[in-house]
Amino acid sequence: MTTTPLIEPLRTGSFEDLVLDFIAYLELERGLSRNTLEAYRSDLLQYGAFLQRAGKDALDVDHSDLAAFVGALAQGGDGRAPAAATTVQRKVACLRSFYRHLRREEILDRDPTAELKGPPRGKRLPKVLSRDEVQQLLTQPRGTNPAALRDRALLELMYACGLRASEAVDMQLDEIDVEDGVLRANGKGSKERLVPIGSKALEALRFYLLRGRPILVGVNEEKRVFVNQRGQGLTRQGLYKIVQRHARSAGLSDKMSPHTLRHTFATHLLAGGCDLRSLQEMLGHADIATTQIYTHLSADRLRDVYFDAHPRAQLR
Repeated sequence: MTTTPLIEPLRTGSFEDLVLDFIAYLELERGLSRNTLEAYRSDLLQYGAFLQRAGKDALDVDHSDLAAFVGALAQGGDGRAPAAATTVQRKVACLRSFYRHLRREEILDRDPTAELKGPPRGKRLPKVLSRDEVQQLLTQPRGTNPAALRDRALLELMYACGLRASEAVDMQLDEIDVEDGVLRANGKGSKERLVPIGSKALEALRFYLLRGRPILVGVNEEKRVFVNQRGQGLTRQGLYKIVQRHARSAGLSDKMSPHTLRHTFATHLLAGGCDLRSLQEMLGHADIATTQIYTHLSADRLRDVYFDAHPRAQLR
């Protein structure tokens, strides 16, 4: 007598069921962040829509089907611009992880992504600000109204500590020690790290916590450090708008995003003599290879300084 495999119900389930099962695995067993989970879900739903248009089943695809999806991403069409190489690489990595999960769960007995490759990723160094540009930016939030005090503390803290956007908006009051001048940041994968707070940032933070935040929060019991005009925790979109507004005022909007301050923090520390291991700890990088990109940035900056300053290096 033949028995029906326990996995059969999942095989006959919808693509959305497979995606939900995969996302649950990522959340419960791998502990990925909410933003990462949403990115995986979005990528897979885009893939599912492609399969639906092509009349394909996610469990019966082969290499050519996956290659067609990658090609469609790279070419664009239907009102969509061609995806950047880094975006395509991310979606390919998502598909690999998804199909590895299906094999692990014995829903599939093969991996159709085994030979799947995305476009080569070009070497693109992140933009950073000069010391003068940082000064221009940090002096933009003017006045003593609560929003100005918040913006000044926010920008100072992100540059002083190299915070990711998510770390800044999720920062809790009990994660900052203004007496010892240190904060506890919760990074990717719920990894915790301690980062010193510079004196300028600490001063701006104290003013905000004492004179700005209480007015913004009012009677709310919000525990996050940075809040909006309604006294609720600042969102990533709100943070982006704050950074962009002051970047425009400083004439820097063409090279600014919240992450620019993190890149600038790392580059300036290395240029000032910080060792790579210490920088890795402060940035919360799991792999020092990720931190090493900033050595290239520092080398480029040193080269520019050399050709600007050395009398025998300048072209006449």
